[in-house]
Amino acid sequence: MNILIALLWIAVVAATAMGAGWLFRGLVVKVARGSAARVFRTAPLTAGFGMLVILVYVLVAVFAPVIAPFAEREVVGAQFLPWDSTHLLGTDNLGRDMFTRLVYGARNTVGIAFATTALAFTLGASLGLLAATVGGWLDQVLSRLVDILMAIPSLIFSLLLLTIFGTSVVTLVLVIATIDSTRVFRLARSVAQNIVVMDYIEAARLRGEGLWRLIAREILPNAMAPLVAEFGLRFCFVFLTISALSFLGVGIQPPTADWGSMVRENATLITFGDITPLLPAGAIALLTVAVNFVVDWMLYRASGLKE
Repeated sequence: MNILIALLWIAVVAATAMGAGWLFRGLVVKVARGSAARVFRTAPLTAGFGMLVILVYVLVAVFAPVIAPFAEREVVGAQFLPWDSTHLLGTDNLGRDMFTRLVYGARNTVGIAFATTALAFTLGASLGLLAATVGGWLDQVLSRLVDILMAIPSLIFSLLLLTIFGTSVVTLVLVIATIDSTRVFRLARSVAQNIVVMDYIEAARLRGEGLWRLIAREILPNAMAPLVAEFGLRFCFVFLTISALSFLGVGIQPPTADWGSMVRENATLITFGDITPLLPAGAIALLTVAVNFVVDWMLYRASGLKE
């Protein structure tokens, strides 16, 4: 009986998600014009749902001070108060409003993850494209250095570096961006190596194009599709890494609201059957799934496959 109820709930949630994706896709098609409308019209319902979820997260992050009923670090009541009209999701282990912390967590966790991913891509893609274009000893030195860094498990390496250099937000961003840039380097180098042997690249060299102009004008536009798709996947990995480090106590530090640390701080409630600690975990999982839905669609379009 319980299994049937669980399956029914899953079916209801899936149908609601697909319905929301269908409505959002239809709205985007009506608003968009020309080729953009044609692109969104062919998007699957999963991609529509993913874009809707991402948009909601962005709006919550941007308008967090307007949405949240209390200040991010304000103690508003006793510890672990139940859900009520004043505290929609109760209070945490220090008496702070959980709904407020959840809203501000979208700004902090997602914002820091996006900044880290952007830095990792800037560093990794630049060096990867440079290594493939120049070749020779530069390619060998950078590739062997990346191989050494990738041989160390990323989570253990992150814990080690954060223990040595501290756990400030700047250090967290720099450490994770440096580690993740190795993955971006491998992809950018692999894609660029297939491009630099093309005839139009040789023609650009004969025209006297400079190195960085050659990369920016000829190589990067042709490598953009897989790099954009990888950006979405890499964002998910960075997002989960930051949440995991915060859960372990070496990520985003209190009193800053963060979904990973919120799970750790309120985990004791699970013992009493309270699902409140699962809400930030669910927020992490939902965004990860949504981004993957959109990335899958982008990879499908970039592959040139047709149904």
